[in-house]
Amino acid sequence: MNINLLAQFTGLLDELSVPDELLPEFERLLDHYGFDYYVVARQPKPHEDVMGLVLAGRWPEGWPEIYARKKYIVIDPTVQYLNHAHSAFRWRDSLTALHANPHRKRMERMMVDARNNGLEDGYTFPVHGRRGLLGSITVGGKAVDLHPAEIGLFENVAKKLFWKLLQHADPQKSVELSAEVNLHLTRREMEALNYLADGMTSHEIARVLKISNHTVDWYMNGIQEKLKAKNRHHVVALSFRLGLIS
Repeated sequence: MNINLLAQFTGLLDELSVPDELLPEFERLLDHYGFDYYVVARQPKPHEDVMGLVLAGRWPEGWPEIYARKKYIVIDPTVQYLNHAHSAFRWRDSLTALHANPHRKRMERMMVDARNNGLEDGYTFPVHGRRGLLGSITVGGKAVDLHPAEIGLFENVAKKLFWKLLQHADPQKSVELSAEVNLHLTRREMEALNYLADGMTSHEIARVLKISNHTVDWYMNGIQEKLKAKNRHHVVALSFRLGLIS
C-alpha cells in the first residue's frame, strides 16, 4: 500500500491542466501499481457510440475491435453494474452481483475472452455529478489487490482526472454537466420519496402519511416528471446520485 504516492498525485492534479501533462503522470502512477491498461470515458446514452465518448485510454492491441465485433457492450457486466454502482467496484465483483442475469453465460465468456487478451481483472471508478452518472475511469490488466484506503484515494483521482480531461475535450459539455440541477421538491414529495427509497409501496406510503393511494401516485408522478425519470426505480437511483436521499 502506498497512500503517500496517491496523495501526492492528487495534489499534482491540481497543478496540471492539459492531457499532454496529465496522462503521462497518470500512466506512471498506474505502472507503479501494476495496471497495464485504462480508459476514461463519458457515460453513454442509449444507442450512443461508446468509442466516441472515450476521453483517453490504453488497451490491449486489438481488444477494442474484438469488443465491438462481438457486441460486448450489450452484456459487459462491468458496464451493467456501473449503472447501479454508487462507488468503485472490482470487475470480478460485478459478475458476482449479476449472478441472476439471463445473459450470465455470455458475460462469463466475455470475461474469459478479456483475460485471454491480457485483461485479467481491474477496477471501475464511477464519476457522479449533480445530474447522475457522468462517466467512469477503468483500470486493469493483471490482478491487483487494492486496499480500501487506496480505492478511496483512486476514486478522488478518477473524479479530478475525468473533469480535467472533459474540460479540455469539450468545454461546453463540461459546463453543462457541472451546472447545478434546479430541482425543488415539496415537503410531501420528499417524504414520499424517502419512503419509496425504503422499499415501501404506494399503499404502505399512503397508510404512513394518512393520505390516499391516488395522492401518493400524484406525488410520485410529480417527482418522476421533475427528475425526468423513466420509472420509480429510476427515481430512486437518480435521487441517490443527486444527493436528495442517502
